[in-house]
Amino acid sequence: MGNVRQLGELGVIRRLRAAGGPPGLGVRTGIGDDTAVLEVSRDALLLATTDLVVEDVHFRRASASFHDVGWKALAVNLSDIAAMGGRPRWALVALALPASADVEDVDSLYAGMREAAAPHAVDIVGGDTSASPGGWMISVTLLGEHSGTPRLRSMARPGDLVAVTGSLGRSAAGLAALEDHEGGNARGAIGSEALQEITRAHRRPLARVSEGAWLCQRPTVHALMDCSDGLATDLGHICRESRVGAAILLERLPVSAAVLEAARAFGRDPLEWATGGGEDYELLLTCEPAGASELATGLLGATGTPLTVIGEIRAGGPEVTWVGSAGKPVEIRAGYEHFRG
Repeated sequence: MGNVRQLGELGVIRRLRAAGGPPGLGVRTGIGDDTAVLEVSRDALLLATTDLVVEDVHFRRASASFHDVGWKALAVNLSDIAAMGGRPRWALVALALPASADVEDVDSLYAGMREAAAPHAVDIVGGDTSASPGGWMISVTLLGEHSGTPRLRSMARPGDLVAVTGSLGRSAAGLAALEDHEGGNARGAIGSEALQEITRAHRRPLARVSEGAWLCQRPTVHALMDCSDGLATDLGHICRESRVGAAILLERLPVSAAVLEAARAFGRDPLEWATGGGEDYELLLTCEPAGASELATGLLGATGTPLTVIGEIRAGGPEVTWVGSAGKPVEIRAGYEHFRG
């Protein structure tokens, strides 16, 4: 039967999805989207999501404080609720830590979670604690609510445009800078403002909660999800769930000046970070072509966040075609996948 490395993360998820059987009573959306969508009553939907943060997989003590880790553990869950256009409400935290862990570090971890939760009035209402034989493990379960129609990965239609909020690649650029242990070499060539922008994007990502809620109220928006595993991987999820293909124009990808500066310093292609770096937590969506300009103008006015059209959805699939500056398809490496790295 093999092992999970051979199966890969997506294969494991497919297997678990099949093992779960058909959705039960009240389950509108189960395994396979950013959150589960559960019908509490005729007029109320409950959103439920969970993410696990593991030491030396999702963070390293050398490059992140425990305050940063707590912030990020809560923020990645907020991003899942944002991707459904919902309102985050209550969090449960399960924590496994070594017996030698400092109490001050535990306090700092929870302070980071509370700081990330505060702008959204999210309360930490419970959880569990356990000893860990190895490193730290933090699992956050976040519950939210939705009074409208959540946008799913399976809602993309042929002819839709593909768009993304904000900019891409900042988290991957920040990680490269944080792990540049040479110090004073490549990292030293990045200006202080650019360095602060990319490292903060990696350590303390901002979930697009207001943006998700605004977009979900627009009937021209069809599919919606967040970019957590990289644009290449996450757009692939939309294509598989919607049974469509896509074509993306690489020269349209929104990449900040700070990412370009870091790429020059490290001798890297910024498009690699933008397409496969992951952990940007921007919103990826498909929409009707006629409404794209109005969406971009409206979102910028309502939230201050730009929206950039980067391609289109095509019939068939689920392949994604990446088009280079010469107008010809180019190869793009997929984003991070657990078990295979």
